[in-house]
Amino acid sequence: MKHNFKNLKIWQLALEIACDIYRISAEFPKFEQYGLTNQINRAGVSIASNIAEGSSRGEKHFIHYLNIALGSSFEVHTQMQIAKHNNYVTEQQATDFELKLDELQKMIKGFMSKLDSVNNYGT
Repeated sequence: MKHNFKNLKIWQLALEIACDIYRISAEFPKFEQYGLTNQINRAGVSIASNIAEGSSRGEKHFIHYLNIALGSSFEVHTQMQIAKHNNYVTEQQATDFELKLDELQKMIKGFMSKLDSVNNYGT
């Protein structure tokens, strides 16, 4: 079964997170432009992009793309911790962002479980 990614709550939240990342990373120091800023922006875009791309595939392949999106979300989490430790973001900014990211990770895992049960049990 194909999914319209624009209707998926996980994609909508991933898109919101990607936009948050761009706003937050715009405040990083200029010398990070080709380092942490570039890396966190790319990882953030990867989350939403993999959800969208995977939605056009069958369940088994969609789960693969969701796994990639989930991996990118953990990458972003790590990069935000690096930003926090280097005082590029405040403790509150990092906490608020990570709560939203944690919510997305739970949603992706839940959606993967749902797809997997449909794929394995035909229900």
